[in-house]
Amino acid sequence: MPDVNARQLLLDMYAAAVGAVSADKCLPAFLPKPSPNGRTLVIGAGKGAAAMAKAVEDHWQGEIGGLVVTRYGHGADCKKIEVVEAAHPVPDEAGRRAAGRIMELVRGLSENDLVLCLISGGGSALLALPGEGITLEQKQAVNKALLKSGANISEMNCVRKHFSAIKGGRLALACAPARVVTLLISDVPGDDPGVIASGPTLPDPTTCEQALAILRKYAIEVPDNMLQTLTSGAGETPKPDDPRFARNSHHVIATAQQALEAAADVARAAGITPYILSDDMEGEARDVGMVHAALARQVALRGQPFHKPCVIISGGETTVTVRGKGRGGRNAEFLLSFAAALNGLPGVHAIACDTDGIDGSEDNAGAIYQPDSVARAEQLGKRARAMLDNNDGYGFFEALGDLVVTGPTRTNVNDFRAVLIV
Repeated sequence: MPDVNARQLLLDMYAAAVGAVSADKCLPAFLPKPSPNGRTLVIGAGKGAAAMAKAVEDHWQGEIGGLVVTRYGHGADCKKIEVVEAAHPVPDEAGRRAAGRIMELVRGLSENDLVLCLISGGGSALLALPGEGITLEQKQAVNKALLKSGANISEMNCVRKHFSAIKGGRLALACAPARVVTLLISDVPGDDPGVIASGPTLPDPTTCEQALAILRKYAIEVPDNMLQTLTSGAGETPKPDDPRFARNSHHVIATAQQALEAAADVARAAGITPYILSDDMEGEARDVGMVHAALARQVALRGQPFHKPCVIISGGETTVTVRGKGRGGRNAEFLLSFAAALNGLPGVHAIACDTDGIDGSEDNAGAIYQPDSVARAEQLGKRARAMLDNNDGYGFFEALGDLVVTGPTRTNVNDFRAVLIV
């Protein structure tokens, strides 16, 4: 058994995962060459958009300009590309104005011009341009309802596309006849480019009918004008056979799998065998936490299906159906469920963090679990099961001093989880 500081190893694995998907590391190799005969306009949206814009500025040969929108606090020091900050996960007026300005910037381009579109997770909220007859306040209300419903990211973005004037390929159509090259940092399970940030420059195979079915599935009521947008087909998005997409291309430049593999390398260097369980796990965070706990218990007590010491790594995007009044994002929820299920089993440590540095809408990336977490919490009068029922993962791990706080990382490939069994 190697001499390992469990807490530090988990933190080092998370840091390596985030570093592997930074814009500066991943973006330069995908810049189009040669430069176009006409203008090069850079636009974009997402938690990583400003860092991506900075990487373009640092590596582009030729003149550029443009505008990207990112989350508050996620900016970067760009000289030629304007960076606007707006709200996430619920859109605000700053995001609406920025989306409108982007649509104005791309109008009137020629076929000799190039639009370089930089997209990362969070772009759905940040590119908030409501469709015709829909207000920002209505979009905000639907967004809040979706976030609380337990809908997965593909379902949420299907709905968002059909209430938008910019998502679901509409931004690309506004750029025509210019060529559009889209570079994406993926925050969605399966790395479907059309789902990332609701695919503003990608054709959309989903339909108004599917969006309506999702609203019904989660019992989300919308105003009559929004319902009419779907039932009439007025909100339909451009489809893959639209010839205006023919000259465009896209590249997914960073994925959860890359992050997990970088973390696995750190574990190997420490003498711990890593096992990547999945890069696209979905489902309720508390359910995924229970499954990880059951697997950890089987390894710890039975040596199945892996022998300890080992570390089990997974990524993807879980969901939280909010029922309580506590604080905490999906990673804190996962870890609190994990803690309650294991109840102090010796030799098991874990970390769960969002690679963007923000767990939900809190100020932490996630948290760390240790074998004595539940016992220490009970000494403070905090019971894991009751706090899980109240969706209060943040409160549980804050009391223990076990929140992981990194600040914005300016990238985003979603959740990172590692369970160390020694």
